Amino acid sequence: MADLVLLTPRPADDTSAGLVLPGITLLPHRVSVTGMDVGALVTRPEPDLVLVDATTDLVQARGVLRSLAAMDLGAPVIAVVGDGALAVVDDQWPMDDVVLHSAGPAELAARVRLALARGARAAGPGSPPSRNGDGDEPEAIRIADVVVDEASWTVRAGGRALDLTFKEFELLRYLVQHPGRVVTRDILLQQVWGGDYYGGTRTVDVHIRRLRAKLGPERESLIGTIRGVGYRFAGARATEH
Repeated sequence: MADLVLLTPRPADDTSAGLVLPGITLLPHRVSVTGMDVGALVTRPEPDLVLVDATTDLVQARGVLRSLAAMDLGAPVIAVVGDGALAVVDDQWPMDDVVLHSAGPAELAARVRLALARGARAAGPGSPPSRNGDGDEPEAIRIADVVVDEASWTVRAGGRALDLTFKEFELLRYLVQHPGRVVTRDILLQQVWGGDYYGGTRTVDVHIRRLRAKLGPERESLIGTIRGVGYRFAGARATEH
């Protein structure tokens, strides 16, 4: 029995899995249902397999798949699509497999079984998934007393852990990876929210304000505003081992 997580824009209740993928109710796996915010996966035990509901919003689903690929959770990912969506699925959809929402339990069981087997072979016997492709955990980045730890997806400021959302973490991580560089709002929007995001750059400004508030008054000046252009994170980058 495997632990599966279904990401769906539908209400996250016990009936959602059956509505998205009826065949899954007949499989002997544990299925948890959550929203389309991949940040929820960071705070919970790593699942054996992730299902992404692409039956209602293809653009949102592809963005979620890209976010999952960037997180490199180590669990295989399967997209669930409607009958007419196979024509638009291409190599821009980072995933391990795709299945029609109408797939029967036998087909679904086979796809899940094969995806789990491929994931186990990729991880290797007894080895955790690599975060950076060379077998090593990424080093934490320190600027002033702010430490961004990609291995644990945490941020500390003055030794205190900050309670950041997934997007806030991604935004701060990108800024500290490019200290002293002026980064435009458009670049931040593309790098953090993805090219398929249709919201305006006002979203970046709102998240910057929230980040400054969580960093506190003694550190909010680390994120400087370049009027009419974007933002810059002050300081020199260092790494922690």
